[in-house]
Amino acid sequence: MDTAENYQDDSIITLEWQEHIRVRPGMYIGKLGDGTLDDDGIYVLLKEVMDNSVDEYTSGYGTKIDVCITDEGKVSVRDYGRGIPLKSVIDAVSKMNTGAKYNSNTFQKSVGLNGVGLKAVNALSEQFEVTSFRDGKAFKACFSRGILIESQEIENTEGSGTMVTFMPDQDPSIFGEYRFNIDFIETMMKNYTYLNAGLSIRLNGTLYVSKNGLLDLLNDKLSEEPLYTPVHLKGQDLEVAITHGSGYGECIYSFVNGQYTTQGGTHLSAFREGLVKTIKEFYRKDFDSDDIRTSIVAAISIRIQEPVFESQTKTKLGSKEMSPGGSTVRNFIVDFLKLTLDNYLHKHSEVSDTLLKKIQESEKERKAISGIKKIARERAKKASLHNKKLRDCRVHYNIKHEKADETMLFITEGDSASGSITKSRDVNTQAVFSLRGKPLNTYRETKSVVYKNEEFNLLQSALNIEDDLDNLRYNKVIIATDADVDGMHIRLLLITFFLKFFPDLIRQEHLYILQTPLFRVRNKKETIYCYSEEEKVKALKKLGDSAEITRFKGLGEISPDEFSRFIGEDIRLDPVKLGRNDVIQDLLTFYMGENTDERRNFIIGNLRQEEEV
Repeated sequence: MDTAENYQDDSIITLEWQEHIRVRPGMYIGKLGDGTLDDDGIYVLLKEVMDNSVDEYTSGYGTKIDVCITDEGKVSVRDYGRGIPLKSVIDAVSKMNTGAKYNSNTFQKSVGLNGVGLKAVNALSEQFEVTSFRDGKAFKACFSRGILIESQEIENTEGSGTMVTFMPDQDPSIFGEYRFNIDFIETMMKNYTYLNAGLSIRLNGTLYVSKNGLLDLLNDKLSEEPLYTPVHLKGQDLEVAITHGSGYGECIYSFVNGQYTTQGGTHLSAFREGLVKTIKEFYRKDFDSDDIRTSIVAAISIRIQEPVFESQTKTKLGSKEMSPGGSTVRNFIVDFLKLTLDNYLHKHSEVSDTLLKKIQESEKERKAISGIKKIARERAKKASLHNKKLRDCRVHYNIKHEKADETMLFITEGDSASGSITKSRDVNTQAVFSLRGKPLNTYRETKSVVYKNEEFNLLQSALNIEDDLDNLRYNKVIIATDADVDGMHIRLLLITFFLKFFPDLIRQEHLYILQTPLFRVRNKKETIYCYSEEEKVKALKKLGDSAEITRFKGLGEISPDEFSRFIGEDIRLDPVKLGRNDVIQDLLTFYMGENTDERRNFIIGNLRQEEEV
């Protein structure tokens, strides 16, 4: 125990700027990670560099950005904006509280305001180079982990702009062995072009450009045919695109100054309010807000001066005003929708008629199951007092906590599997929900089955997603089943359930599949866990052909001590995603419909053969 005698003047430590970033990277980039997930730190580094280049475009300088990412993980971003003033290049990337964005006259409505982004990239990269091309001259500075190595003025043969090149630090205490997932980066680049119509981004030779802004984004994100042609509304500092699908839930993509605010904020709340208010007034009917928003797919992009975010990673907007002393974000958005959306609905009767029919159908279904819902809620409330299916954790995603993003719920099948995870889990952030067997196939069911089926009702209650995802209790919902035929079937049934009734959980990338090792290869000195045949071959080469090989056939065969390795820092998760061409109804029909022969041929053709051990 520390005592007053141990707490002296020499206990107070002052760190250099780069040391502080490396000791506390979470304050600057959210988390580290190895590139497996799209919010891992290596993507945040790329985004910080891109934001500066995009801010040049939005300020009216440079219409293209070139991005190159090598197989070794080296990144370069070249814009054709004004270039950093040459005498300030070193300070701009290595001196905290230094930057041009404190002056709103220089950068109007940019996402970066604190002069931190490039410094974080510099400090967390083993190689970092910045070159500014400006006024017919050029200046280059090279760093390593935030320490200046060399700098010099060089010949300028490339016009104006800035080139930033970096290699994320592979030190085990920072990123370790990482790998960029090009799919994540393509999505990032597409979003930049959607939010900045006319901007061209070339990624490893592939050009991305958007002419229609959010309309292009919405069409790209749609996972089913919309009920009506998307409504596209544009105004000064605000753009929205809106349509409805035929399923459940709501999916709204929100952006502030080009930043994807995954956790929403004041602008998203205002959009949802304004949408409901406008539609009620247009039809002159007091519809339930849930009936209006059910199956909506929309996007909103707003630009404001000096935005206030709730963290450095800028995933949730906290600003209440459009600019210091200006109108409120709420009034600005609500008034915009009241005028433009109302006008659109009056001019396009085919859209307003289709929308009305959709709202009435949602209302009819909601009323039909209202009685069932009441009984189910009471049953779930009683069960929650002694719910044997749920072994809960202490921290939850819907309650503000520094570890909220780390929360996860493992959905397991059988006592042996759930027992291993329960005994080895982190009780603060990891919960376990146990299935008693194969869940019901919900392909042909209506939402009433969510309430009639006790297991689904308890799962819905545990996740707290009955109305929407605003109060989701776990950031990651992880399906943890055996990698055999039965386990795969359960996995498919659960995905069907979420896809049919809670697609937002998948759209917002909260649903994952847990990878567990297929083999354990060990000798007297070392043990290696392998997730594929290729990894097993590599392990045998390292440990020798005489090494002992164990083939895991189920989660229950893995001891709790071993299991803790697979759900801790080294956890491997496969996100369940919906792509542009993934039409929900088509997916459900193919995997869960009556096309048995077609599905059987597909499965046989895609089976992975493992040699017997």
